[in-house]
Amino acid sequence: MTHMNGSYEGASYETPKKKKRTGLMVLLGAVSLVLIALLVAGGYLFSLARSFDNGTEKLPNAFPEESLRPVKAEASKDAVNILLLGNDTRATDQGEENFASLPNGGRSDTMMLVHIPSNREGVYVTSIMRDTWLDIPGHGSAKINAAFAYGGVALAVQTLEGLLDTRIDHVASIDFEGFKGLTDALGGVEINNPIAFKQNLKDGFVFPKGVQTLKGEEALAFVRERYAFKDGDYQRVRNQQLYVKAVMSTLMSKETLTDPAKISETVKQFAPYVAVDETLDAVKVAKLGTTMANVRSSDMHFFTLPNKGTGRSADGQSIVVPDMDVIGSFADALQDDKVGKFVTDNGL
Repeated sequence: MTHMNGSYEGASYETPKKKKRTGLMVLLGAVSLVLIALLVAGGYLFSLARSFDNGTEKLPNAFPEESLRPVKAEASKDAVNILLLGNDTRATDQGEENFASLPNGGRSDTMMLVHIPSNREGVYVTSIMRDTWLDIPGHGSAKINAAFAYGGVALAVQTLEGLLDTRIDHVASIDFEGFKGLTDALGGVEINNPIAFKQNLKDGFVFPKGVQTLKGEEALAFVRERYAFKDGDYQRVRNQQLYVKAVMSTLMSKETLTDPAKISETVKQFAPYVAVDETLDAVKVAKLGTTMANVRSSDMHFFTLPNKGTGRSADGQSIVVPDMDVIGSFADALQDDKVGKFVTDNGL
């Protein structure tokens, strides 16, 4: 199997450090959450489906033309790959660059590939750092985030499909603001915070170490903060993972599953912040959800697309240097539907 040439002229390796700007790396996003909600809703499915379809926007032209796309291998034909694109419309509150103008095809702050294997025994979420230096079809080497500027969502999909020799089945874009409403709809989300910190704002929230319940605004602050940490984005990534797992645990708790009104409110609050490709509607989401009845938050695995740390491109840009050898193994695992084994073998 051949993989995209990931060469980077003049790049030098550096150990991972706090970066001046890195996208919001890890949020599972609306799709998986709505999957669960639709699945457990039972007789309320029709109403929820209508809320989902009426509330979400559509991403037009989300995929490249068919002749440019890989064909799924037989071993992975029943697996599902969903590209999640996140944006933070409040990024300027903390002076961060806001690249996102999705769902209309602009740049994205966050990119994640959600892989659901054929056996449905887990969910694998791969964060793709927006400064990853890759070959953008028709444009040469550049940061993956530049693909959106060059050719919108479709070119980003084409870039990743070429890199991984794997077909992306669906695309969803999520606005960070949606997590505020989601958290409140669930009545708050309990986390066990490993590091005490204060939000880097004059009247910012304070998060003590230990177990605490986050409300909407607190949750948004918790997953956005990076300036309070010595390692910046890396701790923010860990906090985002912690939050997502806590949300999933809350959604799948007995208290939520037996409360149709809470489920309905969750979908209603989150749907307006979601845009999906034109092939992904509530019926398809629900069908996928019915195959994932045994998936729990402990079955979700997060890792970052393998890289060799930061470096410099030939024209002086700060980049993330992809580890093409390990990425090649990841591509093979996607084709063979053995991502779980890949994660274990590589200690991810």
